[in-house]
Amino acid sequence: MNFPEELKYTKDHEWVRIEDGIATIGITEFAQRELGDIVYVEVETVGETISAGEVFGTVEAVKTVSDLFMPVEGEILEFNEELESSPELVNDSPYGEGWMIKVKLTGDLPDDLLSAAEYAELVGA
Repeated sequence: MNFPEELKYTKDHEWVRIEDGIATIGITEFAQRELGDIVYVEVETVGETISAGEVFGTVEAVKTVSDLFMPVEGEILEFNEELESSPELVNDSPYGEGWMIKVKLTGDLPDDLLSAAEYAELVGA
């Protein structure tokens, strides 16, 4: 499995890429494999400021629905609208075209974000 070194990860299987105070967030390759074929991504929190650990949306696969947890504190600026018509991008490119939201950071980074190596150990990869 692929866990890019430049990203940070959560125990809830989200990844975060931070550039110039903006965090791009999605789910990991491990998470999308566990869920199976993604059929719908719902994020109704654009414009809201959400604390780390709170739910910012849901991802629906053929057999299950899972909450998406915010890895950082911030204001949700943007939802990846490509996912409305092509939710399978999360399966095809979880770290690229399958990103879910962009967030303006409003707090410090949580201490519990994991490195790629720590996340790989967590999931047994």
